[in-house]
Amino acid sequence: MRVQRYLIEGRVQGVGFRYFARRSARRLGLAGYVRNLPDGSVEAVARGTDEALAAFEQALRQGPPGSHVDSVRLESGEALPSSEGFEIT
Repeated sequence: MRVQRYLIEGRVQGVGFRYFARRSARRLGLAGYVRNLPDGSVEAVARGTDEALAAFEQALRQGPPGSHVDSVRLESGEALPSSEGFEIT
């Protein structure tokens, strides 16, 4: 298990992106969170297997209908609290 941080830019606020990310993460069995950032981007931090994290990245790159993802930047994430769920913060 590892932790990955994703910074998603584009038209990703006000289009249901966080709910889409939460649904995708829960379907893949990931723990973590997703939140809007003040600059208009979205941050997601997820813990899981390499395969699940790769599938989550692909989902984030696609986004929900109405969104337009310009870029997804990956960074190593720090340890998450022991929470097992995936939440919107």
